[in-house]
Amino acid sequence: MSDTIGSNRGNTPPSSLNSLTLVGNGYLADPQTRATEVSWNRRELDTILRVYGRQVAAGEWRDYAIDAHPHRAIFSVFRRASEMPLYRIEKHPKLARKQGAYQVIAATGVILKRGHDLAQVLKAIDKTKLKLVD
Repeated sequence: MSDTIGSNRGNTPPSSLNSLTLVGNGYLADPQTRATEVSWNRRELDTILRVYGRQVAAGEWRDYAIDAHPHRAIFSVFRRASEMPLYRIEKHPKLARKQGAYQVIAATGVILKRGHDLAQVLKAIDKTKLKLVD
């Protein structure tokens, strides 16, 4: 007959019983999952948010989302929060030697630019509109 968690049958001290950790978010329960996910570093986020800020000021973009997955990190840009993303900026560390770790993908799924330097890749979507002045 085995002891159940929370019971103290016999002379077994409570500290030797199996412990149960309750976590409100299952994602936090597995620290190995977080350690293996790809994420953006501060320098990369600064570069992306600089472009994002210019586009928000121009009225082109309104919202963004950041996702971390085991093999890639994604920064999605939206015109409205209820829409599909206009662009996805992705970081794939496994492709860093071959094609470059960074890529910009349009809403249609077409890869607009791919490369090793994030600032160069972001130029595909950070085109300032030239206006004629009379």
